[in-house]
Amino acid sequence: MPRYEYKVVPAPTKGLKGKGVRGAEAKFSFAVQELMNGMSGYGWEYQRAETLPSVERSGLTGTTTEWRNVLVFRRLREGDASEFQPELLPAPSAEPEDEGQVVEMPFETDDTGNDPLPDNGVEDTQVDSSIGASLSILARARSATAKAPEGDSEKDPESKA
Repeated sequence: MPRYEYKVVPAPTKGLKGKGVRGAEAKFSFAVQELMNGMSGYGWEYQRAETLPSVERSGLTGTTTEWRNVLVFRRLREGDASEFQPELLPAPSAEPEDEGQVVEMPFETDDTGNDPLPDNGVEDTQVDSSIGASLSILARARSATAKAPEGDSEKDPESKA
């Protein structure tokens, strides 16, 4: 497993002037862009921005909590970069013999009335069997909760008549 080292730097608070950069938002964005491009030049990959509390002294005996915005970067450790080898997945082994052959998925049907979708000429409308099974479980649960228990004839107003 690769090991990373992290670097946390304060986010810019003021914008930077640049060629063709006008307005406060554009200058601020340009400052963040320059910081990120500068860090990537040294091999650091941007991860996220965080806002974290910082307890600081205020006066002689008091403290206040200041919220600081920081940017988090990471890169592989120097010794670990050569050891990292991504694992490739094996190639699929079963391929259709005929390129024009269409492989059809069988549908599971049950007594709940969840029939497969009708074929409308679009290949991607078929329901996966695991999704169909999940839908049938939900349908059974709904029908079980909709039925009143047999022993509760006092609660059913129609059974008294």
